[in-house]
Amino acid sequence: MLAVSKRILDAVQAHASGKPLPPIFWYLVGAEFGLAVFGSLIGRATGFFDTLLADRFTRHVSIRVMEHASQLDLSSYEDPVFYDMLERARVQSTDRIAMVQALGTIGQQIIVAISLSAGIIWFSPWLLVLLVLAVVPAFLGESHFAFKGYSLNMCQTPTRRQLDYLRTLGASKESAKELKLFGLSGFLASEYSRLSNQLYDENVQLARRRLWAGAFLSLISTGAYYAAYAYVIYRTVTGALSWGSLQFLSGALAGASSNIQSVFASFSSIADQSLFLTDLVTFLRVEPKIRTKPGALPAPRPIREGFAFQAVTFTYPGAERRVLDRLDLRIEPGERVALIGENGQGKTTIVKLLTRLYDPSEGRVLLDGRDLRDYDIEDLHAQIGVIFQDFVKYEMTVRQNIATGKLEAGDEESIRHAAHKSLADEVVDRLPRHYDQLLGRRFEGGVDLSGGEWQKIALARAYLRDAQVLILDEPTASLDARSESEVFQRFAELTEGKMALLISHRFSTVRMADRIVVLDGGRIAEQGNHEQLMAVGGRYSSMFELQAASYR
Repeated sequence: MLAVSKRILDAVQAHASGKPLPPIFWYLVGAEFGLAVFGSLIGRATGFFDTLLADRFTRHVSIRVMEHASQLDLSSYEDPVFYDMLERARVQSTDRIAMVQALGTIGQQIIVAISLSAGIIWFSPWLLVLLVLAVVPAFLGESHFAFKGYSLNMCQTPTRRQLDYLRTLGASKESAKELKLFGLSGFLASEYSRLSNQLYDENVQLARRRLWAGAFLSLISTGAYYAAYAYVIYRTVTGALSWGSLQFLSGALAGASSNIQSVFASFSSIADQSLFLTDLVTFLRVEPKIRTKPGALPAPRPIREGFAFQAVTFTYPGAERRVLDRLDLRIEPGERVALIGENGQGKTTIVKLLTRLYDPSEGRVLLDGRDLRDYDIEDLHAQIGVIFQDFVKYEMTVRQNIATGKLEAGDEESIRHAAHKSLADEVVDRLPRHYDQLLGRRFEGGVDLSGGEWQKIALARAYLRDAQVLILDEPTASLDARSESEVFQRFAELTEGKMALLISHRFSTVRMADRIVVLDGGRIAEQGNHEQLMAVGGRYSSMFELQAASYR
């Protein structure tokens, strides 16, 4: 466009001196219009593809983070350092679409800068050298502050997580009752304000330094451009250059200066953005320690010998106390075993080891005489149905909530059968849309359930799984006495011929087990059925009498 504009102005200048316009004059005017239209279309097309790229990039990265996070060890989620890294990977990586778009923009800027620089070199190579050298200090300054910004963001990650927690705590259904009754809203708002002000002050301090340094360094590049511009004007005034050459060179100088600065700025921005993208790369490089080894065995079908804990010791990462201490425990096929004991004695830890969410610190867990580490993890999990005390309340439809127990078996008949076994069908019948009813209050049209109703839905998942091993961790904690009795009548039917592990503080529940294991100090204090343990008069008997006394 500058070259065409130069020819038009030169022709006009010559025509003013009495020369006729060249035959192609009006074609040149039309060509400039056509180039302008073409440039506008390219700009709109770039915006269109940038929008598509942003959506695809965000979707791709989010899925990668979700998939990788699901493969990592459970212990990772108990490490605050891991949470900081996960937060940066989750938030920062999806924000880095600007870097991806900058890779395309910098290509455009380089093409423009090179084409305009060619015209400047034709006139005076030294002017181009001046423009390039003047941009270098600003580039180095921006790169310096980019590293400073990344370092500050790294330091601020724990505080940002605290802010997210306070924001959620201050505006969630779960905490609303206590916030009102205890008058905690002001305290939470004050804490949020204090932490956010701290981050604000740190960001302002860095931004202020960046502002002053950037302003000073930009004066250098601006001064270099106007020095070159003044030189071109001087050559035109003295008659060395035509009006068209003045138009061409002034446009070329302005465009080249702008694009050279943009190229350096884009490189600086890409370097800045890539620092944050390293958080995603680092996260994706984290490998799970508990995983299926090559040549792993499929889970036995059927289980013939059961599970055996052999001198198993376990200590949670970062802790010193042994939750399990050289524990020996066998669970036979078809046997229903109840684990009881005070809090922190290792009941849930046994479940986590049996399902290989963790590996023992010492000793080993066997299944049919083979170490659990010899089996394919996914196939092992497919043979185990587990409902933890802190089960997830999926804010989806009833059908989807139950189907999460075994997605490949989530047909209508199986879902209804599982709901009938867990007594969840009584809950479903009272809902306006039955199995299509959305649960929870997060989304419009959702209906919340009581704790006991949610628990019946969760039990239906375990029943749908129809696994060889059924593990229930406090399965009736939220149920009333009548519902508890009905659930366990059906639980006895469900576990007929299967291996079942039950954890409960209710002795009315555990007494139906074939064997009751009492844990104390990470070891087995005593075991046997209800009658045997009551006859011994030991720890179980005293705990049973203590609980029974509260009902008399």
